[in-house]
Amino acid sequence: MENAANHSPAPDAIRADLMQRIVALDSRADQGRAGDLAQDLDAIRRIAQANGLQPAVSVAHVLDAALARGERGPLIHGWLDILRDAIGCERIDGPTCDAYLAACSVRLAS
Repeated sequence: MENAANHSPAPDAIRADLMQRIVALDSRADQGRAGDLAQDLDAIRRIAQANGLQPAVSVAHVLDAALARGERGPLIHGWLDILRDAIGCERIDGPTCDAYLAACSVRLAS
């Protein structure tokens, strides 16, 4: 996709679609089946990757690992909040990805 190739920010329509997907995932984070949640998260990650939203891709990987460990509830909700922020972020460089990963670590420690 052109956005991934030139690393320009994703169009608003793509960001809106990702936000809607996160809302749906968040509503099921407490009792959804791990496989279903992981599939939905993978779709979000793939769309973010295709559109150059690297901070969101980084956060999605952390979330995927948490789901694989069996995490549910408040911790997942908190990481989904970080994922929302990452999708809205205009910066897509490495230090920004690192900052979002650090935010995920802080959320894990709280």
